[in-house]
Amino acid sequence: MNGSHRARPDRATAAATAAALLMALALAMIFFYVPTDVSEGYSQRIFYFHVPIALTTYFLFTWGAVNGARFLLKRDMSLDLKSYVPMHLGVIFGSLTLVTGSIWANIAWGTWWFWGDTQLTTFLIIFLFNCAYFMLRFSIEPGERRATFSAVYAVLGVGLIPLSVIGVHVAQTNDLIHPITFNENGANMDGSMFLTFLVALAAMITLSVTMYLIELRGKRIDDRLRAIRRLAGGEA
Repeated sequence: MNGSHRARPDRATAAATAAALLMALALAMIFFYVPTDVSEGYSQRIFYFHVPIALTTYFLFTWGAVNGARFLLKRDMSLDLKSYVPMHLGVIFGSLTLVTGSIWANIAWGTWWFWGDTQLTTFLIIFLFNCAYFMLRFSIEPGERRATFSAVYAVLGVGLIPLSVIGVHVAQTNDLIHPITFNENGANMDGSMFLTFLVALAAMITLSVTMYLIELRGKRIDDRLRAIRRLAGGEA
């Protein structure tokens, strides 16, 4: 070979670059392209943050459950970490969902929380259930037993997600209900709003993938350092 090969960017760098570009595009579309909502006004733009973050939360919990199921089938310990990291990130994005949702509720409804809304309540249940995953995981010594219990819990938790999706279509008793984003006819918004929503969703999911790759790398480095310390006699 006459010339030297140019090093390819790793997956985390590529994902971070894509996330930065998509996020910049999403912000430009949210604040300068999409029209102002007739009923809620300028504040409705929080929708393009809140709903994509919520869907990304579901994506991460599902990702954790899928890798948990793969671990149960293959007994590959590397899959335990690949299940744990999305669960951890899912709690972060779930917290952001609750914060942005409460801000939007206060603006739109005049209250920070409404217990009569089925989707709000079911999302909170899903969030708390998955928070309890960490209580279970860190109450057990590291090893295959902990990985097994964690995987089973993650798989059970993903079964709650359809309840939240269905919940918005169930209890529509008054004006203080979750907005209907999608119905049987498709997206309940015009073309520019739907396009902006899709770009924002792609940005959030790509950001979560970037965070996954970075955290996974960090956890693997920690595991290797602990193994080196054990071999060197630094740990009991």
